[in-house]
Amino acid sequence: MIKKIYVDHNATTPVKSEVFEAMKPYFTDVFGNPSSIHSFGREAKEALDGFREQVARILHCDSREVYFTSCGTESDNWAIKGTAEANKNRGRHIITSAIEHHGVLSACEYLEKQGWRVTYVSVDKNGIINVDELQNAICDETVLISVMTANNEIGTIQPINEIAKIARAKGISFHTDAVAAMGQVELNMEKMRDVSMLSLAGHKIGAPKGVGMLYIRTGTKILPLLHGGSQERKLRAGTENLPYIAGFAKAMELAENEREEHCIKMLELREAFINKVSGRIPHALLNGDRYARLCSNVNFSFKFIEGESLLLMLDMAGIAASSGSACTSGSLDPSHVLLAIGLPHEGAHGSLRISFGDENTMDDVDTIVNELERIVARLRQMSPLYNEQLTIDN
Repeated sequence: MIKKIYVDHNATTPVKSEVFEAMKPYFTDVFGNPSSIHSFGREAKEALDGFREQVARILHCDSREVYFTSCGTESDNWAIKGTAEANKNRGRHIITSAIEHHGVLSACEYLEKQGWRVTYVSVDKNGIINVDELQNAICDETVLISVMTANNEIGTIQPINEIAKIARAKGISFHTDAVAAMGQVELNMEKMRDVSMLSLAGHKIGAPKGVGMLYIRTGTKILPLLHGGSQERKLRAGTENLPYIAGFAKAMELAENEREEHCIKMLELREAFINKVSGRIPHALLNGDRYARLCSNVNFSFKFIEGESLLLMLDMAGIAASSGSACTSGSLDPSHVLLAIGLPHEGAHGSLRISFGDENTMDDVDTIVNELERIVARLRQMSPLYNEQLTIDN
């Protein structure tokens, strides 16, 4: 039987056992609606308040700045659309980067159809945003800047505090999608004092899918995305998902407490994988900054092969990886992130993202590299372009 190896943790993570145990009581014992005034509701409300305090301690912020949502995409949409709606009388211009998650990009595209102007700032070949270009794009109409903390495809970490400081100096709200960064990058809102809003999602850190949060700094002007009840201090309607919030709070606690140890292990795996691939597979290009990247992330492009075939053959060998964001896995278009850093269409189609997790080992690295070397060689044998390259090399 083939041993299965999962290296797609940037897409989603397994629910941790400690998280699952933390969730259980809120399915069966503390099941009341936190908005109900009877004893069952009060008990649920007390638990909800406790989880909000727990998350706030981890983020070093006030609990009144923590708003629970269903996922990172909802948080991104709320930050973009809610800020736009609240500030439309001041101006109708938003700045973001060309490599944002589609939760941000699609929200911006929606606003463009409503008459808003959006500037998509370029990035360099490593995926680092052009700060001078961003600064020059600011105008009197600009009401929001949104730049992700770390890219979910190529792992590049952005100079968020520098950009947020520029925004605040101009009186502009600043949002960052930190979904990919939690557990790998320090997220301390006292240190990130110029950040207005920050998005997180549970399923990237060992909590279940279907829960996230939006940090909204006190004084930030924003309107609700969802309308209905008065939950989340009247800013996010909908009965709070208490069991999942319990899991989210526990996952955040574990992610922060284990962050340094986790990053040391992930860096060992990442560096070993990069070095082995670079040394054994010709025409392999590492995408993203070599060092200013998430500790668990590796993204390679392999010339002369098609990424989909590579993924399918890896899967047949028991290795679960991806070519980029899981949110766009049904698309035949090349990655917008890889195109933005200057890769040609064929290079963007031949990419592989490996994202390690706690259960992965150095043996997994060796197994993946061995299979990858075999599969890439087999696929290239069928490529006339590669045969031409061999002639040139020889």
